[in-house]
Amino acid sequence: MLYYNLHTHKATNEPDIFELVNQYPQEFDASIPNYSIGIHPWYIVENRLEEDLKIIEGKLSDENCLAIGECGLDKRIEIPFDLQEEVFKKHLALAEKFKKPVVIHCVASFQELIKIKTDLKISVPMIIHGFSKKQELAKQLLDNGFYLSFGKYLLRNPELESVFKSIPNDRFLLETDTVEEKIQEVYEVASRYKNLEIKDLKDIVETNFRSIFSEK
Repeated sequence: MLYYNLHTHKATNEPDIFELVNQYPQEFDASIPNYSIGIHPWYIVENRLEEDLKIIEGKLSDENCLAIGECGLDKRIEIPFDLQEEVFKKHLALAEKFKKPVVIHCVASFQELIKIKTDLKISVPMIIHGFSKKQELAKQLLDNGFYLSFGKYLLRNPELESVFKSIPNDRFLLETDTVEEKIQEVYEVASRYKNLEIKDLKDIVETNFRSIFSEK
């Protein structure tokens, strides 16, 4: 049974790992077998926006393109927030058109994120990657239909244990993002927090992944 890694910036190509590798439109690598593609809010270039979105749309029919993202909202950067919202909504329109899940970067913008999902009546799965917040916010996001993915903060912040324990088993995924630690290490911590055998955790994550991505 495979380890499933929802979000990583570095392909390992290890045979026992199914990984969704983050790609940017201007740095596309056709050799990566399974990927998501999007404009991260940090890297929005306004005068290149239409070009980048055109590249993204061109990849969405590729069977190896499993999701849009990471994309999203971040109030702690200098990119104007209204521009971030505009770009994010364009991603969501493509997600709906091509029926692709969305991998989301969200910093200090969760209420705006929930409002956009509600207002636009988004039907595709939306996954908050790298979740690290409190149980109350986790519940609010779950109640609004989001999935939560856990990774580096699960490894680094013991206070996240109680939050992770509270997440229903059918609503979480695991990831490495940019950290050096392997996905196996994330699974080890997650299995301990959930009081599960690794094989049972792998079964749960694979089921969730297949449910979201309709993986064959």
